[in-house]
Amino acid sequence: MNRADLHTHTTASDGKQSPTDNVRLAAEAGLAAVAITDHDTVAGISEALDAGARYGIVVVPGVEISTAENGTDIHILGYGISWRDPDLLGRLEELRSVRGKRNERIVARLNELGMPITMEEVAAEAQASPRGDGSIGRPHIADVLVRRGFAADMRDAFDRYLGEGGAAHIVPPRIAPEEAIRWIHEASGVAVVAHPGLYRKDDLVERLLEFGGADGIEAFHSDHDEVAEHRYSRMAAKAGKLATGGSDFHGTRQGVVFHGPIGSRTVDASIVPRLLGERAKG
Repeated sequence: MNRADLHTHTTASDGKQSPTDNVRLAAEAGLAAVAITDHDTVAGISEALDAGARYGIVVVPGVEISTAENGTDIHILGYGISWRDPDLLGRLEELRSVRGKRNERIVARLNELGMPITMEEVAAEAQASPRGDGSIGRPHIADVLVRRGFAADMRDAFDRYLGEGGAAHIVPPRIAPEEAIRWIHEASGVAVVAHPGLYRKDDLVERLLEFGGADGIEAFHSDHDEVAEHRYSRMAAKAGKLATGGSDFHGTRQGVVFHGPIGSRTVDASIVPRLLGERAKG
């Protein structure tokens, strides 16, 4: 297939598979390209690029930057970034420190709700797999909730506690989406609004396309239905911007693939040169 999955996570952030595993899975799925887009880190890119050379598959260096708008988490994907750029690395390190404080607040809230888990348990869950920078995310907290019997599985943990509207959902002070877009552009990358259907704020998405500098929308995503995919494809086309897509693969937890398997959401690989262009720097 001449297809590309442009949204996957690895053990460099909160995924369960190594960067090499993601590239291998993409090759086994018959894909031509795969993007590595870990949360607020580029620690998995070097390994993935090496694996891409071995498996004969194009690896798009990427990142998923955490931002917020009026109390809603908004994620911005960066593609073809100069991933060794010192300014970008410093900025991402600052974001990871915010993530750490958020995790502590989530655990404290869960304690208030009668679930006496600890940050030590969460850290131990994260350390079960080697990570490039020690990043801890909500899936690690979910793993502890499941193991302790407070949630049936990953999806249940997010629906009831950790996702938007959940009892322990915390949105810490974050940079604005426009700031993340600027960072990506300054790192010679292409900025795309991730999974817009999860925000239920189409006016915000349109604003980022028209005035915020976003280069595209992730129209195709594991949590988008067909109606949403058509809507965001049309929105991107109307704005003259890119429509990208990907599985948002995080690996398998408790037998459930989160969000979807690699290759389950793809776009034509002809988009990849537009994401890389002259931007693929080492």
